[in-house]
Amino acid sequence: MTTPMERLRGKITKEVLWLYILRLLKERPMYAYELKQRIKNAFGFEPATVSSYVVLYKLEREGFVSASWRENETGKPSRKYYTLTPKGEELLREGVEFLEEVLNKLRETSTVRTDTPTDRPKNL
Repeated sequence: MTTPMERLRGKITKEVLWLYILRLLKERPMYAYELKQRIKNAFGFEPATVSSYVVLYKLEREGFVSASWRENETGKPSRKYYTLTPKGEELLREGVEFLEEVLNKLRETSTVRTDTPTDRPKNL
């Protein structure tokens, strides 16, 4: 059985993996495995390899990132590098703003409803 904190960590890490990927791509283009390692180092969780590829595919298909193959100079196979697009930058900004708004609301005690369920209108 998972605890509420374990479920929360899963929701704000693995379920919004796209946000972490976009944030890292804001720094520079990266390939999928590199992104996975950087997420582990920078944010403290390790997404499943398949999840990273699925999210990158969706981000590319929707125009939030672009991809290009780069030849490796050391004889290793080519790698597909992902780059943040202007549309992706906007999505990242919106995502971070949304999370900041939620956190601010959680911190503000004046916005918490204090009425009891019987005081609420019937249509809620």
